[in-house]
Amino acid sequence: MDVLSDVLTVMRTGRPTAARSVSQAPWGVRFQRGTAAGCHVVLSGSCWLMSEHREPLPLGVGDVLFIPHGDGYALVDRPGTPTVDFEPEPDDATPLDEMHIDGGGAATELLCASYRFDPARSHPLLADLPTIIHVPNRVGQHPSLRSAVELLGDELCDPRSGTEAVLPALIDMLLLYVLRAWLDEQPGDAAGWATALRDPAITTSLRQMHRHPEKPWTVVDLAAVAGLSRAAFAKRFTAVIGQPPLEYLTWWRMTTAARMLRETDAPLRAVATHCGYASEYALGKAFKRAYGVAPGLYRGRVGT
Repeated sequence: MDVLSDVLTVMRTGRPTAARSVSQAPWGVRFQRGTAAGCHVVLSGSCWLMSEHREPLPLGVGDVLFIPHGDGYALVDRPGTPTVDFEPEPDDATPLDEMHIDGGGAATELLCASYRFDPARSHPLLADLPTIIHVPNRVGQHPSLRSAVELLGDELCDPRSGTEAVLPALIDMLLLYVLRAWLDEQPGDAAGWATALRDPAITTSLRQMHRHPEKPWTVVDLAAVAGLSRAAFAKRFTAVIGQPPLEYLTWWRMTTAARMLRETDAPLRAVATHCGYASEYALGKAFKRAYGVAPGLYRGRVGT
């Protein structure tokens, strides 16, 4: 179990979706602000990103774009082209789709993916991400990301038996490699989770908290796991993660409990035990403080 995989699992809700689009100039698509994060890869042709957060950005073949916070943006064949709103069916859970815009001019082919993150429990890693992540295509750079793009593109271009089963895993893999590429390009003195995931002591302590949320961890215990003194560990963890160790542990336990309530029918007693609480009452008190509702009511609202 590694920390980045854990974080991605707990951040995302529902099934990711993907589409292949072929658009002929003139064309422009606007993605409205919402809860979904968008990822786009230029497979052929070129386009421009239009966003209020930066100057127009030209995108060429192999460029990868990730918009993690659900901000509004547009993709166009060139600046100034009018746009139409992208409006997917709200109840469509199918992870495979295709879109065409026939403008009669030069064609641009895009691979597009969408991820939904829990807005009520945004992981600190997500908060650390910039508004726009652009991974330009450079020869020899990020070969794993390029392989993930090729695999996903092949499935979208030529759906076969088993495509709908394998597609969600490939879409998740694309997100993982995009984040890896971003992390790899952060400077050595970067703060936050870019540092945390490269710090063996902090990563070891996070891995233990994630793997064993049921243990009665103390700062002394976590410091010993990290191979640091109590004072040095507490200072380093708080500086890098942005919150003290036991505060993060509580956050992780509550997020894990919510995920179990959403995705399983485990009894509340089992959820409490798994998340390090001695009783349903203790879990309920902590859960209501974090989510504003009791665990049973939360499960009734979100379903299983």
